[in-house]
Amino acid sequence: MPELLTRNYDYTLPEGFIATTPVHPRDEAKLLVYNRTDNSVTHTTFKHLLEFLPETCDVFLNDTRVIKARIFGHKFSANGQGGGKVELLFNKPLDAHHYLVLIRGKVNKGTILLFDNELAATVTDLNQDGSRIVTFTHQNKEIRFETLVQILDQIGHIPLPPYMQREDNTEDETDYQTLFAENAGAVAAPTASLHFTPELFDALQKRHRTHKITLHVGAGTFKPVEAEKILDHPMHSEYFDIPQDAARVLDSDREILAIGTTVTRTIEYYVRTQKTQGECDLFLNPHNPPRRVTHLLTNFHLPKSTLIMLVSAFIGREKTLQLYKEAIAKKYRFFSYGDAMLIL
Repeated sequence: MPELLTRNYDYTLPEGFIATTPVHPRDEAKLLVYNRTDNSVTHTTFKHLLEFLPETCDVFLNDTRVIKARIFGHKFSANGQGGGKVELLFNKPLDAHHYLVLIRGKVNKGTILLFDNELAATVTDLNQDGSRIVTFTHQNKEIRFETLVQILDQIGHIPLPPYMQREDNTEDETDYQTLFAENAGAVAAPTASLHFTPELFDALQKRHRTHKITLHVGAGTFKPVEAEKILDHPMHSEYFDIPQDAARVLDSDREILAIGTTVTRTIEYYVRTQKTQGECDLFLNPHNPPRRVTHLLTNFHLPKSTLIMLVSAFIGREKTLQLYKEAIAKKYRFFSYGDAMLIL
């Protein structure tokens, strides 16, 4: 079956189509609207979003906040000399004191890493997938996540996706954060929400009932599917939380617009498990389509990624690739800072 083979989710993106900065104002981004009812495609701009939304739908958003998860330091040398340089990307807490991270630079179990502001990390485990488990101390005292986030805000960098191929700057601290970012914990932004201006978001809230849920987007969101068959891909997990009021709407028959793939996976995980908090590892694809989300707003995603497979779960692999081809022909900008697509 073609939809089971990873290679069939590939497409060629011409050079220069990856957005490395957002458009300003945010809602001047292009918007491709695909209506499944009549198979129509409309090309417009994001500021016209509300003109296409059914008035009866509730809107779900992800209120996670991107933390400055990328820090630079060096290895501690037992002889007192400075060790080699390292780059650490925080991923997520595993428990009160252990954290899953990615480290660029060779480390062993027991290696100590030193950073600015008297922050240190000790490597406690090396995972087979290349990730590492560490504990953090500040001024020689073990710290919890809340304190770590405060220190990262002082010494860290916004973890821009690697395909942008540039260092972060002060503009990214605002640009790579949603207007309603509240709960710290993501290492990647829920990018479909980046297109809202304050005015457009106010208009959305006046016209539609909006609900905020949390899914802390992890580094696994950028992990390509390397298995030959998509169902053999080991899906990453991310912490989520759904307030009771939002869960009640999900239990109703109201139409739902999910702003982004992270919201979609969280909602669909709840529908399948009835869990309102925990770790979400749901992989949506044409063999596991959505059961509850009726409309999707999303960006344009990487080839052979779980995200393009999620879009295919809504409209099929062939239609997805056809729309991507049309977006390229219309010179849409792709990926995190790029343009958007609305599926009705």
